[in-house]
Amino acid sequence: MADESPLIRSLRAAVAAAPGDVPLRLHFAELLLSEGRNDEAVAEAAVALQHAPGDADARALMMRAMGMPPAAATAPAGSARPEPSGPAVPSGPGQSTAPGQSTAPGEAAEPSGPAEPPARPEPTTGKAPAFDWDAAEQQVQDVVGPRFLEDPQAAAGDGAAGDADAWDVDAPGAVRLADVGGMDEVKERLEAAFLAPMRNPELRRLYGKSLRGGLLLYGPPGCGKTFIARAVAGELGANFLTVSLSDVLDMWIGASEKNIHDIFETARRQAPCVVFLDELDALGAKRSRTHHSGLRNVVNQLLTELDGIASGAGNEGVFVLAATNVPWDVDIALRRPGRLDRTLLVLPPDATARESILRYHLRERPIEAVDLGKLVKATEDFSGADLAHVCESAAEAALLDSARSGSVRLITTKDLLGAAKQIKPSTEPWFAAARNVAMFANEGGLYDDLLAHLKRKRKL
Repeated sequence: MADESPLIRSLRAAVAAAPGDVPLRLHFAELLLSEGRNDEAVAEAAVALQHAPGDADARALMMRAMGMPPAAATAPAGSARPEPSGPAVPSGPGQSTAPGQSTAPGEAAEPSGPAEPPARPEPTTGKAPAFDWDAAEQQVQDVVGPRFLEDPQAAAGDGAAGDADAWDVDAPGAVRLADVGGMDEVKERLEAAFLAPMRNPELRRLYGKSLRGGLLLYGPPGCGKTFIARAVAGELGANFLTVSLSDVLDMWIGASEKNIHDIFETARRQAPCVVFLDELDALGAKRSRTHHSGLRNVVNQLLTELDGIASGAGNEGVFVLAATNVPWDVDIALRRPGRLDRTLLVLPPDATARESILRYHLRERPIEAVDLGKLVKATEDFSGADLAHVCESAAEAALLDSARSGSVRLITTKDLLGAAKQIKPSTEPWFAAARNVAMFANEGGLYDDLLAHLKRKRKL
C-alpha cells in the first residue's frame, strides 16, 4: 500500500519470502496491531496458528487483536466460557434465550423493549508493550535486501575523484621536439610560449609569466600537428590528455558540458598536463552558424573552462593545445587573449623535415642506393602523410615484382620517384581554400603568416 511505512513493507516482503517463519510473522502481526490494523493482525496470527497449532503467543496475539480481555486471551483451549450474570433477555421472538435458561411451553417471554445487539467485550485498558524496532530489524536483516542501491561515486568518496578514471591521461612520453624534423619556426614559437618559462622558474616569477596558456595549431591535414603536441608534452615532462569530438558529445541534455568540465578537472588534478583538443572546429564551431542549442552550450562551457572560472586555482599548470584544419570555422571567442591566444601555422614539412620523415618510413624496408636528395626535391609540398604513402606505394611495387619473379627485389630510387609522380600533394586543395580566406577575411591579421607563405610560393 502507498501509505505503508518502510518497515512494514520490508517485513511484509520478509514474511512472503519465509512463510513458515512463525516468530517473524508474529513480529509482523505485532507491528500491524501497534498501528491499529487489527484485521490484518488477526489474519497473520491465524496463518501463524496454521503453521504452529496451539502456539500460545499466536493465540494471545489473535485475542488481543480481536479486542478480547487478557483473561480470555490466556484461557486454555477447550475451557468453558464463564456464564453471564443476570436474567436472560431474549433479543426477539423466536430467538433462544441465554445459556442455562429455558422457556416453558405455552409461555411467552416477557418483552423488554426494543431488541438491542449484544454488547462487544470492552477492550483491554492496559497499554500494549512497546515494540522493539531494533530487534525486528536485526531479525530480518538477512532476509530483506537493501532498500536503496549504493552510489558508486559516493562510495568512492568524492564524486569528482570518481570521474578521474574516466579519462585516459598518458604519462610523459619519450617524444621530444628534437624528434620533430625541421620546422624551426614552429619550435621557436613553442619555446617562447611554453618551454622557456617552464625551464626558468626564477625568470618566470620575475616577469610574472604564468604556467598556463593556449596555442592553436592550424594548417593542412597530415602535417604533424598531433605529433608536435605530443612532443611539447614530452618536452615539458607533462601528462598528455587527448580530447576529440566523440569524447565530449552525449545524447543527454547537459552531459556534453559536464564531460568538458570533467576533462579539465582531470587535467588540473594531473598538472602539469597538456590538454590537446583535436579537430577544434568540431568542438568549438562558430556559434553564429550553429543551429543546435546543445552545440552552442558546448562552446560556452569550453570558454568557461579555458578561463579557469570553474576552479579556484585557475588553470595553473594546464597547457591547452588545439589543432584544426579550418581555423576560420572556429568561434572567435576561443581565440581571444587568455584562451587560445597564440596561433601557429604548421606548414608542410620543409626539405630537412622531409628527409627525416623519409628516412623514418624506409628504416625497416629493404632499400638499395636510394638517392634521398632527388626524392626530397620531388616531394615538395607533400605532407607527412603523403610521404608515408610514397614509401608504402614504392614498397608495394617492389613486393609485386618479387612475387611475380620469385626472387626478392630491393626498393630503389626509381620505385620511390615513380610513386611520388603518381601521388598528388594532399595540401593543394587546402591552400586553394585558404587563399581566399587570407586575401579577403584576414580580420586583425589572424592569417598574416599564411599570407606570407602564399606570397613566397607565388600562389597569390
